[in-house]
Amino acid sequence: MTDFTTPSLRRRLSSMLYESMLLFGVLFMSGWLFSTLLQQRHALYLRHALEAWLFLVLAAYFIWFWTHGGQTLAMKTWRFRLTDREGRPVGLWRAALRFLLAWLWVLPGLALASAVRDQHWMLILIPAANIFFWALTCRLDPQGQFLHDRLAGTRLVDVSAVRTPALPEAGDKS
Repeated sequence: MTDFTTPSLRRRLSSMLYESMLLFGVLFMSGWLFSTLLQQRHALYLRHALEAWLFLVLAAYFIWFWTHGGQTLAMKTWRFRLTDREGRPVGLWRAALRFLLAWLWVLPGLALASAVRDQHWMLILIPAANIFFWALTCRLDPQGQFLHDRLAGTRLVDVSAVRTPALPEAGDKS
C-alpha cells in the first residue's frame, strides 16, 4: 500500500520561492534571446509579443517537467511530486490545465488592483491578499491540496514520506 502524504504548506510555499529564483534565470535568458533575435531596442517595442513568449516559456517549463517525472527542479529539491488523484503520472492536458489554473494565484488580484486604478500600496496589497487567500484554500481541502490541484485533478505528494512495500533482499528466498 502506497501512502500519499501531502507536503506541508510551509514546504510548498518554500518550494515556490525557490522555483521563482530558478525561473528568474530561465525568464531572463528567454527575454534576452527574444530581445536579441528581434532587435528590441526599447522596452515597449514588441512588449505584448515578449509577454506572450515568456508565458509560453513558463508553460513549456512546467508542463514538460510535470509530464516527465512529475517534478520541477525545485520540487526535486523539496522532495515532492505531482501526480493525478490516483497517484499516476500526469498527462499533457492535465498538466496544461493545472498550469492555467495556477494563474489564479495572481491574476484576480492583479485584475482587481488594475480596476481600482490605485498607483500606490494597493498595487502590492491586493495581489498579496489574493496570494494569501489562495494559499489558505489548502485548509478547505480534506487532503490539504490547493484549489487549483483539486480542480485540475492533481495532487502534490511528499516523496520523502512515500512508503512502498520493501523489496526482498538479494539472498532472501521468502
